[in-house]
Amino acid sequence: MAGTICSKAFDCSKTFDANAVTFPRPKLLRRLGTRDAALIVMGGIVGSGIFMNPSVVARHVPSAFLVMLVWVAGGAIALLGGGIFAELAARRPSDGGLYAYMRDAFHPALAFMYGWTLLLVSQSGGMAAAAVTFAAYFAPLTGRQASTASIAALAIALFTFVNALGVRTGTTTQNLFMVLKILAIGGFVAVGLFAAHAGAVAGQPPPVGGGTLAAMGLALVPVLFAYSGWQTSSFMSAELKAPERSLPRGLILGVIAVVVLYLAVNAVCLRVLGVAGLAATSTPASAIAKIAFGGVGLRIMAIVIALSTLGFLSNQILTSPRVYFQMASDGTFFKQLAWINPRTHVPVVAIGLQGLVGIVIALSGRYDQILNYVTCVDYVFFGLSAIALIVFRNRDAMNPAAPRPIFRMPGHPVTTLLFLAIAWSIVGDVLIKSPVDTSIGLGILISGLPVYALFARRSRSLRPPSLQAVREPRQ
Repeated sequence: MAGTICSKAFDCSKTFDANAVTFPRPKLLRRLGTRDAALIVMGGIVGSGIFMNPSVVARHVPSAFLVMLVWVAGGAIALLGGGIFAELAARRPSDGGLYAYMRDAFHPALAFMYGWTLLLVSQSGGMAAAAVTFAAYFAPLTGRQASTASIAALAIALFTFVNALGVRTGTTTQNLFMVLKILAIGGFVAVGLFAAHAGAVAGQPPPVGGGTLAAMGLALVPVLFAYSGWQTSSFMSAELKAPERSLPRGLILGVIAVVVLYLAVNAVCLRVLGVAGLAATSTPASAIAKIAFGGVGLRIMAIVIALSTLGFLSNQILTSPRVYFQMASDGTFFKQLAWINPRTHVPVVAIGLQGLVGIVIALSGRYDQILNYVTCVDYVFFGLSAIALIVFRNRDAMNPAAPRPIFRMPGHPVTTLLFLAIAWSIVGDVLIKSPVDTSIGLGILISGLPVYALFARRSRSLRPPSLQAVREPRQ
């Protein structure tokens, strides 16, 4: 006796056999749209850095025009990256996003190494850093007598619980924080337009060593890191409605919106503080808030930064567990991570693992050092994503049945190769400046290879002989 069970909660392509007593398993549900995708893109980029990074750039270049030019250039490069990911999403709307692009374009081992690094350091370390930053502002604002590490751990645990309730609940929470960040930045810009010039903060323009182009190159590095983060939205492709459409649109709209916000913040900083004044402070947003409102302004800005870090934390816990879920679904990680709660339809074990690792790192106090280890890993994979686009284009050109994507990278292959060159030049720059930390980061990345081999061997040994060809590395 066989039949089919169909509902929104189950995969209707599966059948059951009453004699074998097999039933369809719960699956991830497509409940998110283009607006969600755009806000997730923005949430993955905008943290607390924009309230401090303008001063770093001003220390390298000597004029307001060059400061703005560096941020415009960084925005243009971010749009190149967003465009590449938009076409990748349109061509391969697979579960797992960047993880799946690496798996399908190159080899499952490379994809596993990416996910392995996300879990051990980059995503978990970023979460811990955001949580600790929030805790550092929360305690003074509330007068709570609690350790920073314990507050950070509680914040991670809270968002882990929220995301375990369902993708709609987790996304709505992330979206709410992103809207609050937009309003806060809009309010900051409005205040800055009417704040008095800070003549008392003026000083000598920063020196330009090695020429203007060299100075702009140095200034561009922190700007590019400030703009990165759009890639995490691709992890949500299994829960987006029509991801081949909604994700490309969300990527482009989200990156453009962030560029506008960043340029507005920098314009206000330059108007109020000037280049020398901006270079002289490490907290330009707080300095402007103090000029506008005195001591109350400092408190307001502390609240804004605390909310911004919480929003970034919410985004990371929402997005990154989907990679570990897909790794487990591919049979190359612990199978428990592929389990989906039949009520909430989210990978709660993967979400819990991400939260646990983040809490451990936050309590250890080593998150800053951990992040130093992987400052270049993202850009290694950004470069590989550009190569993946070239690979997919060539494959699809030889396959008449391949669907035509709704978005194509403008100016390809020139723009794609330009982004590849920029991404890997950042890797080279970081490698030269921090060879020890970068080597440790690359070592962590490579350490995933033997771990992958163990899981892949176990997965092959558990397959029935008739399925031995399934999930073999793509050629």
